[in-house]
Amino acid sequence: MKNFLILLMLIVTPVWAAAPFTAEQEARIKVLIRETLVSNPEILAEAADAWQQQNASQQIGQALKQNSKILFEDPASPRLGAKNAKLTLVAFTDYNCPYCKQFDPNLEKIVKNYPDVALVIKLLPFKGDSSVSSARVALTTWQQHPEQFWPLHQRLMAKKGFHHSASIAAAQQKTGVQPVAPTEQSMTTLRSNMKLAEQFAVQGTPATLIGDQILPGAVSYEELEALVQQQLAKIKNG
Repeated sequence: MKNFLILLMLIVTPVWAAAPFTAEQEARIKVLIRETLVSNPEILAEAADAWQQQNASQQIGQALKQNSKILFEDPASPRLGAKNAKLTLVAFTDYNCPYCKQFDPNLEKIVKNYPDVALVIKLLPFKGDSSVSSARVALTTWQQHPEQFWPLHQRLMAKKGFHHSASIAAAQQKTGVQPVAPTEQSMTTLRSNMKLAEQFAVQGTPATLIGDQILPGAVSYEELEALVQQQLAKIKNG
């Protein structure tokens, strides 16, 4: 590894800072590089990972600039927490996703414990027709009766397994939510969410935008809290 780093330093040294390599030196350098890579194949994996992370970071940064308003200020997307939050999490989620059901309480707990953090819900109907129908009922409830959304959201997340029309109706009844007929706006919002997911390369749920990074999958509250604290510190330090 040490030899490899030295060789890289030699290779990238500007021509004005060192004399050109002779043909014999260039041949020897190539042999040493090959021997180093053969002996340490993890170098290639590390380089590929670093490239992927850099590429993903650039994609997220570009997507944030292009979609900031629809991400954080869309009135059609359910929101919880401070209106002028220092950090707003954006959760891509699905009422039929078992990992979303596991992870959702952690998101709400973060907002409760951190007054400077807000949460925006972006429902993604990734798991069939009842993902669409449950999402549309929830979004229409947010649109027409926003104060009733969170009890319904929690009830929909609490059900084990996939939803069906009866379970969606039961969730409304048991939470005392006024029944609604899904609006066209709810479908428009789902389409917008799908486009956003594509922009951020979200391929499954849950996926949570935390500052300038995407957290894929469900993690423990402690892991989520550590990421939130990291981003809050970054914001504080400019």
